[in-house]
Amino acid sequence: MSNYTHLEPTEQQGVATVLCCNCGVPMDGTTGLVMCYDCIKLTVDITEGIPREANVSFCRNCERFLQPPGQWIRAELESRELLALCLRRLKGLNKVRLIDASFIWTEPHSRRIKVKLTVQGEAMTNTIIQQSFEVEYVVMAMQCPDCAKSFTANTWRAAVQVRQKVPHKRTFLHLEQLILKHNAHVDTISIKEAKDGLDFYYAQKNHAAKMIDFISSVAPVKSKKSEELVSADIHSGTSTYKFTFSVEIVPICRDDLIVLPKKLAHSLGTISRLVVCSKVSNTVQFIDPNTLQIADINSNVYFRDPFPVLCNRTELIEFIVLDVEPTGETRGNYILADITVARAADMGNNDQEYYVRSHLGGLLNPGDSADGYFLANSNFNSDLFDELDSKNVLDVVLIKKHFSRSARRAKKRAWRLRRMAKEHQDIVANDESRQAKQEQEKAERDYEIFLQELEEDPELRQTVNLYKADEPPAPENEADMDEDDDAPEIGVDELLDELDEMTLDE
Repeated sequence: MSNYTHLEPTEQQGVATVLCCNCGVPMDGTTGLVMCYDCIKLTVDITEGIPREANVSFCRNCERFLQPPGQWIRAELESRELLALCLRRLKGLNKVRLIDASFIWTEPHSRRIKVKLTVQGEAMTNTIIQQSFEVEYVVMAMQCPDCAKSFTANTWRAAVQVRQKVPHKRTFLHLEQLILKHNAHVDTISIKEAKDGLDFYYAQKNHAAKMIDFISSVAPVKSKKSEELVSADIHSGTSTYKFTFSVEIVPICRDDLIVLPKKLAHSLGTISRLVVCSKVSNTVQFIDPNTLQIADINSNVYFRDPFPVLCNRTELIEFIVLDVEPTGETRGNYILADITVARAADMGNNDQEYYVRSHLGGLLNPGDSADGYFLANSNFNSDLFDELDSKNVLDVVLIKKHFSRSARRAKKRAWRLRRMAKEHQDIVANDESRQAKQEQEKAERDYEIFLQELEEDPELRQTVNLYKADEPPAPENEADMDEDDDAPEIGVDELLDELDEMTLDE
C-alpha cells in the first residue's frame, strides 16, 4: 500500500482564452471583458466629478464651522463631527460607495484640512473597482451672525452681573480659570469688567441661566432676577424683555479669620467662634485651629444672617517658628501642634515669644517662617469680637507657611495661564492718570498673589489648566541663583501643551 495520499480532483479555474487589449496579459475571456483588472484601475477613474478642493467656513470668535445652509456647529480638529461636515461639502460623492474616510495631519495654523477617501464604483459591466484619493479643504475665516451681533451695542437679551464685595480680585481670577477649563463661556456675547466683579452678556435667557447654574456649582452665591420691557405688540400680544441676573458671591475668602455669631456656632456642632476659612467651593469651610473641628455652611445660611470678616490676607504678619510639639491629634492633612513663634520684626530687638496651638503641625518645622494674624497687638471694630472671652483668644493665629521669593521668580516661570478677553468699564478715559496706574498695579499684584497660591497649593492646581510658557526660561548660573528663594515650583508633568487646545485662528 502506498504512503501517498490521493488528491481529490478539483474544479479547474478559468482558462486564459484572450489577451488584454492594453498590456497583453492572458485573461479569461468568458467574463466578457477585453481589459484586465489592473488596466481597468489605471485607465478608468470612478472619482471623476468629485472635486479635489473645497471650502469650509470658520468663525474665529466662537470657533464654529458653518453647516449649510445656515447652521453653525462646534467641531474639534480631526473629530467625527468635522469629518461629517467635510463629506457633506463634497458634490458627486453619492455616485460612488464610500468605504473609508480619514484625516491627513496638517499644521493647525495652516488653514488646510486634508481628508483621504476610499470609494468603490462600477467601472464596466459587472466590474467594481476601489480607488483612493485626497481632498484638500481651505478654511475660510468669516463671522457668524451671533458674533456679528456681539459687536453691535444693545443686542443682548440677558445679562449676568457677578459681584463680590472684597478688596481684591483673586476670587474672580480663580472663577475665570474654572470657566475656561469647563468652557462655560462659549455662549457669551461679551464680558465687561466692573468695579466689584464681571458682567456676562448673552443673546438668550437660557444661556444666562446655564452660566448661573455653573457659578452656583463652584462658588457660594445668591441670585435674583429682574426684567425690563423693551417692546410690545398689542395686536399679537407678544412682548420683548431684557433680563438681568444679579449674582452675589459670599464675601469670605480662603485664609480669612472669622468670628461666627453665637447662634450659628452652636448650630454647627458647638464649634469655636474664632475660626479660619480653610476652603471655598459651593460651600464655605471653617476650621478651628485649636481643636481641628471643621464645619461647612452654604450660601443660604450665610445670607440669612451675614457676618463680616475679622482679618483678611493683607493683614498677615511673618513669624519665625522656634519649636513644634505635635499633640498627636490629626484630621486629614492637618496635624494639631503646640508651636512657639516670634515675630520676624522683633528678632534681635526683644525676646518676646508666643505659644500658640495651630493646625499646621505637619507643615512647619523649627526655623521655618509662617504667616499669621497678630491678635495680641490689634484693635478690631467688631461687636462679635468684643463678645469673645479675651482670656481664651489666641495671641497669634497661624494661617500658612511663608515662602521667600526672589524678584526674578515671576520672570522665570515655565508655565502660564489662559485669560479671557474682558472690556474695562469703570476705568477713566485718560490711561496715564494716577487712578488708572493704581488700578493696573493692584490688578498685577492680585494676579501675582494668585499665581503664588497655585504654586503652594497642589489641590488648587487640580481645578485649573496650566500651560507651558511660550519661551522656556533660560537656565541660570550658580552665581545668579538666589539662595533665599525656597518657594515650591510646578513640575513639567502638570503642564499642558498649548497645541492640545490650539484653534485655527492661532
